[in-house]
Amino acid sequence: MAGHNKWSKIKNKKGSEDARRGKVFTKLAREIIVAVKEGGSDPEYNASLKTAIEKAKAENMPNDNIDRAIKKGSGSNEQDNYEEVVYEGYGPAGVAVIVSCLTDNRNRTAPEVRHAFDKYGGNLGQTGSVMFTFERKGLLIMDQGDYDEEEVMMTAIDAGAEDFSSEDGQFEIITEMTDFSTVRDILLKEGYKFTTAELVYLPNNEIDVSNEEDIKNLVKLIDILEDNDDVQNVYHNWNIPDDLEA
Repeated sequence: MAGHNKWSKIKNKKGSEDARRGKVFTKLAREIIVAVKEGGSDPEYNASLKTAIEKAKAENMPNDNIDRAIKKGSGSNEQDNYEEVVYEGYGPAGVAVIVSCLTDNRNRTAPEVRHAFDKYGGNLGQTGSVMFTFERKGLLIMDQGDYDEEEVMMTAIDAGAEDFSSEDGQFEIITEMTDFSTVRDILLKEGYKFTTAELVYLPNNEIDVSNEEDIKNLVKLIDILEDNDDVQNVYHNWNIPDDLEA
């Protein structure tokens, strides 16, 4: 199972669920606003918006919140002019890290991201410094529930999925970036619901980290980055150990 999903499952067990969900909703609303500004308010004609809405629904974001974000994106409020910025760097033990942001102020975001890397034993790199170790892919995750594994797998593969796996009560489907919307839409029409439906950066290879201090700093680095309102996602090639939570 992809490392970011393992991390999410650990993260969801920590701290206040309400506080975590509030931050998630803020980030999701920002993503919807940007999608509307770039491609319009009709998800049937705006694939990015459709993906953002499905992602919001997977996090149980209320429909009223989604509608408000769409309306904000349709307006002309300059305060909602966000842009996508991607930062790359190395964390402790040479772990490659990609930080995907939506920000209305690069001059605020860049120093905060750099400070996080510096504080926890990493360093922020130049564009392209770690991107070559990742691939842009579509990721669909669904709870197994009462679904038949073979049936889901065959439906996904027939729809154009690249890979399918099952672990810890979840199905994980990987697609090429260009096939993501098609596979997602076919599975949605079949009645399947996703806990995750988004384009991600997946590492070509993961690395193990054995030094306890490096592990602690990696956890702190990812935590502080994810807690930043401007940061949408953090991707890395750390092979998270199964006993990390302990």
